[in-house]
Amino acid sequence: MTKPWTRLFEVPWVYRAWQAPFAEAKLAPLRRHNDLSSIRRVLDVGCGPGTNAPHFRGLDYLGLDINAAYVEQARARHGMRFEVADVTRYEVRDGAFDFILVNSFFHHVTDADSGRILKHLASLLTPDGHVHVLDLVLPERASPARLLARMDRGDHPRPLDGWRQLLGTHFQEEVFEPYHLGVPGVPLWKMLYFKGRPRQA
Repeated sequence: MTKPWTRLFEVPWVYRAWQAPFAEAKLAPLRRHNDLSSIRRVLDVGCGPGTNAPHFRGLDYLGLDINAAYVEQARARHGMRFEVADVTRYEVRDGAFDFILVNSFFHHVTDADSGRILKHLASLLTPDGHVHVLDLVLPERASPARLLARMDRGDHPRPLDGWRQLLGTHFQEEVFEPYHLGVPGVPLWKMLYFKGRPRQA
């Protein structure tokens, strides 16, 4: 289902302005559960205009996105490594990644395509590496958070059980932490942080 405001958010400065008030709070569980200074190689999947990049400055970082305008602006703003690419076609070139971040991406993608992407991400990780997923939860009961999830330009927000099943198919759960973003006393978005290692065949 195409929503009329979808194309507006493909403009990099519009996307950045929309994300800015909540960008730091969204990453809070990621920072709480990980020592970012110990990371060796970072892959930022669906990196957009470089929203996450400042947290990994000075590290061996690669941001991937299929939106060329996002990537162009990310390069200009951050001076880091960004590529226009479909992650399912990306092959390891300079060594595997010990930290793969997927921030607010999978709620734009069907279960079938998400499963295909997750399977490929597992192949890009070092033996001690983890995937880190932050994404939008669809609350089961009527609330402002459920309304905003339904209005989001991504058509595939999932309830918590749906996220657990999808992510758990390819990754062994180490952290599964629901949280919310919003203003004091009013949760506007329900979110999930997931950290996992590839399941052994």
